[in-house]
Amino acid sequence: MMENLAGIDSLKFPIGPFIKKESYSLEEITFLISEIEKLPAQYRGILEVLTEDDLSKTYRPDAWNIRQLVHHVADIQLLHFFRMKKVLTEKDYSDVTLINMDGWANTPDSLTEPVEDSILALEGLTKRYVFLMRSLTEKDLELEYFHPVRKVKFNQAQAIAISNWHLKHHLEHIKIALGS
Repeated sequence: MMENLAGIDSLKFPIGPFIKKESYSLEEITFLISEIEKLPAQYRGILEVLTEDDLSKTYRPDAWNIRQLVHHVADIQLLHFFRMKKVLTEKDYSDVTLINMDGWANTPDSLTEPVEDSILALEGLTKRYVFLMRSLTEKDLELEYFHPVRKVKFNQAQAIAISNWHLKHHLEHIKIALGS
């Protein structure tokens, strides 16, 4: 039984769970941002050859299918961008904006809309998000908010790190679902 749980965890977190570091060097932040900038192209490269049947594949039992994952990734990229803009522009933004991820993954657009729409959204939004991240000062990187689900504060350097992790995390889920 324990071996089965370990297998499920490796499917749930194929690149490992996110581990928040207390601080990130400017070189680390620059690297994380450059990876974020390149990841939409990796999504496009994998997704542009998939069939409708491929899009219905899942990476583990009771998980979202590839179509839902792609829409989720675009949704969360928007949420990460939104949170960063909020913390930069609203002095009282202390509790992070949350969404019902399972609910969002099961709305009609997430269940049936072509993934191309979310890839286009991810590509365009990531360009703006990367521009914004690169404009952050050291003081901006220290701005933080509380995440009530994770029960932890995130500064903007840590938010960049989790955004990077999130993109890679679900890209790996898609690869697992496709058997690659």
